[in-house]
Amino acid sequence: MEYVRLGSTGIVASKNGFGCLPIQRVDKKDAIYILQKAYNNGINFFDTAHSYTDSEEKLGEACVSFRDKIFIATKSPAKNKKTIIEDLELSLKRLKTDYIDIFQFHNYSYCPKPGDESGVYDVILKAKEEGKIRHIGLTTHKLNVALEATGLNLYETLQFPFSYLSGEKELEVVKLCKENNMGFIAMKALSGGLLTNSAACYAFMSQFDNVLPIWGIQREKELDEFLSYNVNPPALDQDMIDFIEKDKKELGGEFCRGCGYCLPCPAGIEIFTCARMIQLIRRSPSKGQLGDATREKMFKIEGCLNCGACMKRCPYGLKIPTLLKKNLDDYKAIIEGKIDVSTTDALL
Repeated sequence: MEYVRLGSTGIVASKNGFGCLPIQRVDKKDAIYILQKAYNNGINFFDTAHSYTDSEEKLGEACVSFRDKIFIATKSPAKNKKTIIEDLELSLKRLKTDYIDIFQFHNYSYCPKPGDESGVYDVILKAKEEGKIRHIGLTTHKLNVALEATGLNLYETLQFPFSYLSGEKELEVVKLCKENNMGFIAMKALSGGLLTNSAACYAFMSQFDNVLPIWGIQREKELDEFLSYNVNPPALDQDMIDFIEKDKKELGGEFCRGCGYCLPCPAGIEIFTCARMIQLIRRSPSKGQLGDATREKMFKIEGCLNCGACMKRCPYGLKIPTLLKKNLDDYKAIIEGKIDVSTTDALL
């Protein structure tokens, strides 16, 4: 089995990190079974979040008997000190633990700092001093925030989108994390479901000895795939490299990182949500995404002005109007019952 040392934290985790977002879609009994099977087969790092509905509760119940043998990372999107401490206390309760190994500021568009107006860093640092948190991390979709975080010496880990669709800018973030002894946790290692060859994804990650990928898992067969790589890790040979390059060419222009640089939209389209709506439906409970509020957001795509402002702002060169239209077409098909959202395979 391959292991990754997460920078200065001293955490040594199996290269297969368990991303707990998708277990929201699994009933409690099956979720506990999958989580315990993961642990029994060598997975020791589990990443969840306050915002992932009942994910923390399922993880807490599954792992209570071996809590001291695993590493749990969770996160809060709260932007004020009162709410973030309330989130931390609730996470501790849900997870049935008295400490969090890595507590992360969730999907921040800036880097919280000691003494800033929000006060969130100061109260989380105090919680660390009290033993409720062992390490402080940051998750973000914004490249500039990730780059800034690597040089601040305030965060022990950074969680950032990274897959074989990533470009030179993301690779630079990985490099800087290594240089600064900062743990790098790769979110969206399967690009939100766009990438379906898990062996290729794993082989790509094997190049980086400082990167811990967290794989979103909700089915036993998915878990078994990744567990098989503990015994027979796929090699990044020429055939695999050729496959990755072909995939990158075919998927180029289709992967929205959700960074929000494209906004504001003159037509009022919430691009970073709408451009990855099918990914969201694929990976988390669909009820909210199919409700009236989300339908209203999605149908705003029909009013796209094709002004090109979003494409000029996108740091990844995405063909955003095309991506929006594809998501709307698929969304309509879901509403009309032409795509069955009870299985993620229907959307792959």
